[in-house]
Amino acid sequence: MDSTDIREEWADRSGEYSPAYYAYYGADETSELVQSILAEHVEQDAAILEVGCSSGRHLAALSEAGYSDLTGVDINADALDVLSETYPDLAATGSFHAMAIEEFVTDIPDGTYDVVFSVETLQHLHPDVDWAFEELARIVDELLITVENEGGDAGDVNFVDDNVPLYYRDWNAVFTGCGLTEVDSMAGKRDTVRIFRTTK
Repeated sequence: MDSTDIREEWADRSGEYSPAYYAYYGADETSELVQSILAEHVEQDAAILEVGCSSGRHLAALSEAGYSDLTGVDINADALDVLSETYPDLAATGSFHAMAIEEFVTDIPDGTYDVVFSVETLQHLHPDVDWAFEELARIVDELLITVENEGGDAGDVNFVDDNVPLYYRDWNAVFTGCGLTEVDSMAGKRDTVRIFRTTK
């Protein structure tokens, strides 16, 4: 699969791992974990971007916790329809974009967001768009959080099902290589959580 194939797979995703799937399950332990990290590091008026927000369950949890400047981007346009139906208050107050991460980040000014975070999203980006990680580091002003799978050797690929590749990467190496500093990490059941700060 090339990067175009992967974008098309996620843009048309239905059933398991689709926006409706995540909306059905709602906020989870990862939502609570992201919220606890933010509570420790930033104020509630921080500008926050989630890449790969799907139907918005993590952002909805942040909204309920009092965070008010929330932005999400997801390649699946249906995700934003599901978000509007499931979390109408979030849809009314947040800013949401239906496009690929690599398309979105290129037009964003440096340091636009205080926080950028991803949950099991960056692991699906094709190596052809690895340059987008530099862009994420460029547009964040304070904190970048990754909740991604590191269960294999960097450079390997695993197919979650027949059509969904998961690319293993060393996220510490990726983002320290982009000039960020890792300040904490923790291993979960499936994912590794890493917290990076800018050196500005």
